[in-house]
Amino acid sequence: MKALVISVDMGEADYSAHIEEFLMLARGAGAEILEVVVARRGRPDAAGFIGSGKIDEAAAIVAATSAEVVLFDQPLSPAQQRNLERKFEVRVVDRVALILDIFALRAKSHEGKLQVELAQLQRLSTRLTRMWTHLERQSGGIGVRGPGESQLETDRRLIGGRVKALRERLKRVERQRSTQRRARARGQTLSVSLVGYTNAGKSTLFNALTRAGAYAADQLFATLDTTTRRVWIEDAGQVVVSDTVGFIRDLPTMLIAAFRATLEETVHADMLLHVIDASSPQRDEQIQAVNHVLHEVGADDTPQILVYNKIDLAGYQPRVEYDEHGTIARVFVSALEREGLDGLRRAIIELGQVTGNNASTENVQFE
Repeated sequence: MKALVISVDMGEADYSAHIEEFLMLARGAGAEILEVVVARRGRPDAAGFIGSGKIDEAAAIVAATSAEVVLFDQPLSPAQQRNLERKFEVRVVDRVALILDIFALRAKSHEGKLQVELAQLQRLSTRLTRMWTHLERQSGGIGVRGPGESQLETDRRLIGGRVKALRERLKRVERQRSTQRRARARGQTLSVSLVGYTNAGKSTLFNALTRAGAYAADQLFATLDTTTRRVWIEDAGQVVVSDTVGFIRDLPTMLIAAFRATLEETVHADMLLHVIDASSPQRDEQIQAVNHVLHEVGADDTPQILVYNKIDLAGYQPRVEYDEHGTIARVFVSALEREGLDGLRRAIIELGQVTGNNASTENVQFE
């Protein structure tokens, strides 16, 4: 789809990384980027986020290039989105909606699809503009609308009913996860969750550790569905390793809420492998973004090893670093080149012993 990108420079120091990341998101959603309009703002304009001059400039480009959609790299209020769409006469998709669209594109499991749909409906319910009549067909149509009920009220009720149903189905999934976690706890099995910024190489590392063959690609949000595998580590026995969805800066709150059942795998893990792209100039900001999400889901107290991945691109050597207390703090690896994995396995063993886990998998059921 042909797209015009509007990027807003709010004066942040890492603006170049911000726009580069957004362009990756846009391409990941299948957009053909025709042009990028950059607007510099000290603060958002209430009506259109950017000033009228930049809006006119962007509208002229839309008309001249036959762009089919305008992608806006900031979250927009419903009023701002409507005002911009009236001016451009094409659909306007903000940063939150673009991330949701990519999640919808990439979700493969039943649970992942439910979570994405829930997040989409929760967001769209705040932006109703009499555009949801197609939901009547999903609910049967005849007999749905009450006497004298306005279209907007009908739309809200239909969405509310669907949201309630999705939440109930996700609760059932979470109960199944809880049962599996209790089984692992009874078997005293060490559980390890991989977390990290999107495109840091979690799935590549997961495959290197487990030989699972999980999907891995050089793109944002390549993995949305949690994958769990057993792996034998000498001196530790069977270890359960889980690959989770990647995080991103300013991850929409509704996505954190919708994916809470999936992200709770990190809460209940014995340890986290925080995978970091060692070659990224923004790695410190990315570490902070991941830690923020971990705090949001209550996993910030889980023992964590920082795994600096992609050392083949960063020019580092494989090694293990300890903090001042003699505890493993950082491990440097290349998942792609399979370098430093022995050091990572030793780190898992050491931290597992510290947390007091005895790896055994008797009577444990896995997905």
